[in-house]
Amino acid sequence: MAERIPVGVERLFDFVTAVFSKIGLTETDARITADVLLAADKRGIESHGVARLQRYVDHIEQGVIRLDAKAETVKETAVSLVIDGHGGMGQVVSYNTMKRCIAKARESGLCLASIRNSNHYGIAGYYTLMALAEDRIGISLTNTAPLVVPTFAKDALIGTNALSFGVPAGKERPFLLDMATSTVPRGKLEVFARKETAIPDCWATDETGAPSQEAAHVLNNLKQRRGGGLLPLGGARELTGGHKGYGLAVLVDILCGVLSQGAVANETYAHAEHPARVAHFLGVIDPDLFAGRAVVAQKMEQYIRLLHAAQLADGCERVYVAGEKEYEAAERNKTRLTLQAKVFHTINAIGKKYGLEIPADSA
Repeated sequence: MAERIPVGVERLFDFVTAVFSKIGLTETDARITADVLLAADKRGIESHGVARLQRYVDHIEQGVIRLDAKAETVKETAVSLVIDGHGGMGQVVSYNTMKRCIAKARESGLCLASIRNSNHYGIAGYYTLMALAEDRIGISLTNTAPLVVPTFAKDALIGTNALSFGVPAGKERPFLLDMATSTVPRGKLEVFARKETAIPDCWATDETGAPSQEAAHVLNNLKQRRGGGLLPLGGARELTGGHKGYGLAVLVDILCGVLSQGAVANETYAHAEHPARVAHFLGVIDPDLFAGRAVVAQKMEQYIRLLHAAQLADGCERVYVAGEKEYEAAERNKTRLTLQAKVFHTINAIGKKYGLEIPADSA
């Protein structure tokens, strides 16, 4: 059996949209959610792409994601929003909130939004890209299920708590940081588990707190909350800077969960078959509040070229700037993706329940 199977992007988008529509999302919400998933695959972030389709379908069927949820504006000013997602699709509430942030930033130059009672929203960078498309600075953060072991602790308590920050850069591609505050996100372990490949022992620990190279075992422990988990960015101890990743994760929790009066740490995904209570933080900043849109973009362009011109270490071919690998992947994958065979067959099995099928691309 082929390890990877080619699929046309438009066909895949239509298929995923149709699955979400069949399960009960409106056409608009289904298209938003499908677009977020495909954006991850096109940018080479397979851990957050259509491989997650089964998870969303399961969560909708279990009631973790509520299809009848209506987002509520809890508080609003000229430059801020507090939103309650009431357990709805994370992609939908985040997309709609980011659109509102962009509109407010056009008027006031700035908007920050903290969202509570949501669900997994896909890649953080998707919402940052929305701001970048308007030549604005974008911010996107989210907390997650308790998957990460705090420095000096044994059991997972905090999330992988992703953050994304993007700045327009003139003729260069925008700077786009999109990262978990753990050494790797859970989705990376899921990729290794599907491949049945050992993980580096600096990624995660088992239920005793010892390093583990078994992705499936770590994932099962996390699912059952039996102990261990992913490690903060920097690893298990202060010597390698793990306390810094831990601190960043807490910072994300504060902006997402504390400011919105939502859930933090192990308050998310606290009860099976109940809304996950995930929280997000989104922001848009107009560079005209500072040196000016054109001036900031020009300075960023110069800065990126300075980084590109850095002397290379022996055996290395290129210095990258955050986002470049993903932009280049998106260009390669504009019309065609290759999915892991397991992912291809899994999503087709989901589609079969609704009379849907995504064929392999023979072109």
